[in-house]
Amino acid sequence: MRRDTLTGLLAMTALVALVVPAGAQTATRDYAPVTNDVLLDPPDGDWIMWRRTLNNWGYSPLNQVNRDNVENLELAWAWPMAELGQQELAPIERDGIIFLATNNNVVEALDAATGDLIWTYRNVRPDFGASAGYHNGQVTRQKNSVALWGENVILTTVDARLISLDAVSGEVVWDLQVNDWQKGYSYTAGPLVADGKIFTGTSGCSITGTAGACWITAHNADTGEEIWRFNTLDDPNNPLVDESWRGVPLENRWGATPWATGAYDPDLDLVYYGTGMPIPYTEISRGTGDGDVLYTNSTLAIEADTGTLRWYFQHLPRDNWDLDSPFERLLIDAEIGGTMRNLLVSVPGKMSIAFGLDRGTGEFFWATDTVFQNVVSGIDEKTGRVFTNVATIPTAVGEEKLFCPAIAGGKLWMATAYSPDTGGFYIPVANTCQSIAPRVGVEFTPGNSVASSQTGPRTLPDGETMVGSLHVLDVVDGEHIWTIEQPARFTSSLFTTAGGIVFGGDAGRYFSAYNDETGELLWQVRLNAPIGGYPMTYEVDGVQYIAVPAGRSNQTEAAVTPSIGMPIGSGNSVFVFKLRNALR
Repeated sequence: MRRDTLTGLLAMTALVALVVPAGAQTATRDYAPVTNDVLLDPPDGDWIMWRRTLNNWGYSPLNQVNRDNVENLELAWAWPMAELGQQELAPIERDGIIFLATNNNVVEALDAATGDLIWTYRNVRPDFGASAGYHNGQVTRQKNSVALWGENVILTTVDARLISLDAVSGEVVWDLQVNDWQKGYSYTAGPLVADGKIFTGTSGCSITGTAGACWITAHNADTGEEIWRFNTLDDPNNPLVDESWRGVPLENRWGATPWATGAYDPDLDLVYYGTGMPIPYTEISRGTGDGDVLYTNSTLAIEADTGTLRWYFQHLPRDNWDLDSPFERLLIDAEIGGTMRNLLVSVPGKMSIAFGLDRGTGEFFWATDTVFQNVVSGIDEKTGRVFTNVATIPTAVGEEKLFCPAIAGGKLWMATAYSPDTGGFYIPVANTCQSIAPRVGVEFTPGNSVASSQTGPRTLPDGETMVGSLHVLDVVDGEHIWTIEQPARFTSSLFTTAGGIVFGGDAGRYFSAYNDETGELLWQVRLNAPIGGYPMTYEVDGVQYIAVPAGRSNQTEAAVTPSIGMPIGSGNSVFVFKLRNALR
């Protein structure tokens, strides 16, 4: 244990970063370091990373709040976020401190029981310039961008840096420039910390200056020193990569962006990342013809110590619609055919097909559709080979094709969850469609995307009346257990608890608790803005709290339900609930 004193105002070197303690007070706190053992088996009451555990379950063993009493939840405290913009926040909590990493790389530490501010870290970034459309957009949509290690908070930044902050004071411990932001590199999501290493997936690999290289990296968690990096656009050990790009040289390749956060298996010593679509979006524009375009839209299993690729599985070859597949992979052990198997279960991409794979080998077990999609025509039951629906691929410049789901999904960054109590895999998705048409001769300008496509408005699929749906699948075989459909899109991630509840929220501003076995609505509250980010739960002094981020995101506009009125302001806030009459 360690005791630190919070005082003063700090001016850091290079890019000036400000740490502001709570008012003029001097505060002391106990904080237990986050060791590798803690990461492997977190205390029941802590939520120490974006999905709580390295296997990305989004599950809490807490059960003080349960099916019988969840209707007695009431507001304990609330906090307005430091920055405007889209709201994709993932609160994390350790030892009674809740850490909020908001847009513009502002990090705040609050007392998790009272909501009192402990400190604020405000990173001062470079001026990207008015023409840097991508970076200026990224500033407003930072998500789950911190993780914990030792006595520090590890932050990824919009200008492609890793920063280590002291968890109790907010002071900068070290600051590392990982990639060149001037070329277009960035971080959209936070790091994965495991086995003394920081693993990151690079963003910005659709920008003019980032051709030929998109990185997954590993760094020493104590010092930031780089250990290895893997290029998702090039692999000299696999000749199928070059072949699949059909002659497009490395310097003209974009995409395969691993822009979400990975998972880690300590027994296999593998990290798992998903990758995004190829760029430009359509094969006419990028010149890849009928090539699969590896390693886009794939799961990559990488040796944590060496950065060597162990296996890959491509979920959508020959993508023509920006239906990338970087989302969370869940690591689950389950019995299949009488044998315990190590599964990797995921809805990896916007096309919203769920997959079950062997996480040691990439062997295919099952695949299940959720919402309507028309971009995959079939999947081989034995090999898992995915067949792209060529009828939805534009064959001429300017030709429009309708594809479903739309660019906003289907599934998007809103995370799935798993409950070991039910064996259920909980999935928030949306029914949407959109048109796309190729463009050629588009000028590639610095700081901007090379998508080279024109897209139309989002619509519902023919015959559908409901946008939002929550699907629950059996992880053993992918069979549906139950489904909820509603007009409003689910705009938050989900989480499950040992209290028999799955929590999530939607564009209609409702945050809801459902029976995890049946889908029965148990409790609901309407907040000031659409529910977003990554709701979670934690315990302090014997009291269980439920934390809920609210605020607009680009999925709110994708709700395609005009009857749902949207607030004019962003409303970015965090609401924290506890049971009525629960004592601190």
